[in-house]
Amino acid sequence: MLNKLGGSKQLGIRLQVMLFLEFEFGRSLSRKLARVLAVLLLSGALSCCVTTTTGGFMVDASEERAATDYIQLALAYFDNRDMPGARRHVNNALDIDNRISDAYMVLAMIFQREGDLDLADSNYQRAISLDKDNSSARNNYAAMLFSQERFRESYEQLERVANDTSYEGRSLVFEGLGRSALRLGRQEEAKAAFQRALQLNENLFIAPLELALIYFDQEDYPRARQYYQNYLTAIQFLQLPHTPRALLAGIQIEGYFQNKEFVENFSLVLSTLYPTSPEYQRFQRLSDAN
Repeated sequence: MLNKLGGSKQLGIRLQVMLFLEFEFGRSLSRKLARVLAVLLLSGALSCCVTTTTGGFMVDASEERAATDYIQLALAYFDNRDMPGARRHVNNALDIDNRISDAYMVLAMIFQREGDLDLADSNYQRAISLDKDNSSARNNYAAMLFSQERFRESYEQLERVANDTSYEGRSLVFEGLGRSALRLGRQEEAKAAFQRALQLNENLFIAPLELALIYFDQEDYPRARQYYQNYLTAIQFLQLPHTPRALLAGIQIEGYFQNKEFVENFSLVLSTLYPTSPEYQRFQRLSDAN
């Protein structure tokens, strides 16, 4: 039956399923979730046509494929902020095979979002113990560890992920590695990690900002200014707002070069948008000292 179903007809079925789902569920269902459901429903429909026969009996789709589909559904529900739906599909996957690393990773993400950090921690560890090469689990675990100020553990996890050359988003891993290194007081290691991140993706904005601050601290002002300009270019390209940290960095760096107009503009933004921030308080102290 599969051979008779051309590519355009398959696409038509997929679009029809997506439109049906979006019509039935409306705004309560994100387009991403609808798309995942449509793909899985289509693959399920096609699997009914693609079967093998042994002694006259039909062979169902593999349990492994079913478990993978449940995990993809769980991630889609997670992205749609539907934790009960995400947990239901993770449990469906675990009912098929309770040794799937990705299932425990998604379960950890659910617990983390719900604030059950001890359960999130144990499930991340379970995911990694089942597959030590699961870089996604290590990266997500590292992000949680960093948020808990467990910087040494975060650094160790990210170091493993950074060595995985096939991992997508590796530039962000090096960026995270640099941030963890800074919190551990390892400035040179942080500098190397941020530079590696930019080598992989020159459109990052955290790495050039942190490098600008590192070089400013080391009194290499021309290089600090160069990286800060790179940061400004990235922020403009991505259309992102400045953080208090970035505003204060610009004030200090451009202040060294006596760029009064820049300093006045960024000082106004800092005082207007972030009057209660620690960066604004530090700016006031620096202003009073001058």
